[in-house]
Amino acid sequence: MPQRLLRLPTNLLAALAFGLAGVFMLGVALLAALVIESRSDRAITKALHGAGMEWATSTSDGLQVHLTGTAPDERARFRALNLVGSVVDASRIRDSLDVTPAVALAAPRFSVEMLRNDDGIQLIGLMPEKPEEGGMDETSLVEAATALTPDMEVSNLLEAAAWPAPETWNKALTLGVSALKILKRSKVSVAADRVEITAIAESESEKRRLEAALNAAKPDGVSLLIEISAPRPVLTPFTLRFIKDGSGARFDACAADSVRARTAILRAAEVAGLPEGASCTIGLGVPTPRWAEGATAGIKAVAELENATVTFSDADVTLLADASVSQELFDRVVGELRAALPPVFSLNAQLPKKDVAQGPAEFTAKLSPEGRVELRGRLPDEMQQAAVDAFARASFGASKVYVATRLDNDLPDGWPVRVLAGLEALALLHDGSLLVRADTVEVKGVSGSQDARAGVTRILSGKLGQGATFRVDVSYNKELDPFAALPTPQECAARVSEVMKSQKFTFTPGSAEITSETLPIAAKLAEALKNCVAVPLEIAGHTDSQGSESGNKALSQARAEAVLLALQGRRVDVSQMTAVGYGEAVPIADNGTEAGREENRRIEFVLKGAAPVSADAAPAAVADAPAEGHDFSNDTSASVAPREKTIRPKPRPAAAE
Repeated sequence: MPQRLLRLPTNLLAALAFGLAGVFMLGVALLAALVIESRSDRAITKALHGAGMEWATSTSDGLQVHLTGTAPDERARFRALNLVGSVVDASRIRDSLDVTPAVALAAPRFSVEMLRNDDGIQLIGLMPEKPEEGGMDETSLVEAATALTPDMEVSNLLEAAAWPAPETWNKALTLGVSALKILKRSKVSVAADRVEITAIAESESEKRRLEAALNAAKPDGVSLLIEISAPRPVLTPFTLRFIKDGSGARFDACAADSVRARTAILRAAEVAGLPEGASCTIGLGVPTPRWAEGATAGIKAVAELENATVTFSDADVTLLADASVSQELFDRVVGELRAALPPVFSLNAQLPKKDVAQGPAEFTAKLSPEGRVELRGRLPDEMQQAAVDAFARASFGASKVYVATRLDNDLPDGWPVRVLAGLEALALLHDGSLLVRADTVEVKGVSGSQDARAGVTRILSGKLGQGATFRVDVSYNKELDPFAALPTPQECAARVSEVMKSQKFTFTPGSAEITSETLPIAAKLAEALKNCVAVPLEIAGHTDSQGSESGNKALSQARAEAVLLALQGRRVDVSQMTAVGYGEAVPIADNGTEAGREENRRIEFVLKGAAPVSADAAPAAVADAPAEGHDFSNDTSASVAPREKTIRPKPRPAAAE
């Protein structure tokens, strides 16, 4: 074979050798390419997996590297390209990566936090840039806050976003501003569907009044969370009285200096047989930080005696057992109580004899539901009689006291003190009775205050002194509670409707001035709303269709505000009332007739949140008083109201050219 090849022409041999060399080099190139592809794929895959980019896949085609997969975002895509570019030359990379489509941006959560204290008002939060019709934007909210504290600058940290306001945002923000207006020390947090209020009241009664006003103003669809705290009362004397007898265990008065002390006292009382749900007032004036320790020891002693009373009046402790208690048990319990009481307390323990005689001397006072007091019984001398008479007249009223007492020089020592203390306690009740005897003072009656029982107990304990025996039988009647008996907004709105049925307001034509003939209606409305707290009423002003639409709306707004100012000037609580002018937009009669136009010129009182009133049952309205001798039926001039609120608006201008 080699010899045959040698016989071939030289040119042919050269061509054959060149061809074989080419085939060999092609094989070497293909093998090198396969090696490069394999090594590149392994290196790239290792780098991608090490960086947590399993979503990217590398495929080599010769010297080219193709990247495929779906990146979670554009940033991750660039990271993958940069990472692969650090492994192989960037010119070899062919980018076929996809990116997950971006999720639509969610609307921001609008919320405003309003802080008010003696230093002014601070506004923080995010508001819609353009609220719905009738709502407040950032500027109007700052203006409303500035009006509350005109002498101090409002700290404005509000921001706005160009997103539509949630459905109930305007209602929630209006409620928050109303709360900020009546709460001078408060934090009001407003969200679209929720308003949270944290505030401080001057007293417990003010706290209840504020809570009633805020609950009455709450709109539908908005939840309201109220946390108003009142300062702790000063209790003088600091009194606790626990009784256990045939009627069961109970507190006549319970005072504690802290939440921990109250919990310990109530737990000890429940162990002694007190039903769950009892209350204990946390107050100031405790005589010792170890008050709870002494109180629980006294309650435990009463529980062991089964029929006894323990009274703590500041540091004086009186333990009185019933005559049925054995002397042996009484001595043992008293000894244990003396050992358990902190050193600051002074104990007076008494076990009456079974044959103790009741003295015939007594003093009585009866307080009727009408407030009339009848005093009968015995007093030591004329001086004490005059003192008791003067004290009773000062406490109950000079014209409501009837005195039928007699003198007795043999009365026990301290009798006048017992009588005066009893009368002072009786003055806390709506009606009741007082009985003073040599061995006891007894106060019975009914009150519209939940704290009356504890107040009576504190007075008797403090005035009678340590070791004195007294009995308190005071019950709470919700119907007598002035706060519980407050009329509802619906009842107040019904009163307004009744007043408006009798007569209509009238205005000077073309202005917002209430005529003198109908001004007494404001006084009648003030009397009807005397006991109403912050009724959420809308005072709606309406006009006929004569004049321009914008002028009529401005005139109706000014007239509604004039009625609001008239009520405010008569001490009506208008904090939840708003004046709204509707102009000619809501007619209830034909504007083509004079009678219809006069009927359309009106003011309506509408309870906020109530169902719309139909034209057939429209609330009592007010109308313009037609000027005598003049016919305004063809008057087409513009209805113009003053730009600023005034008690006597500017007169109607001449017709526009």
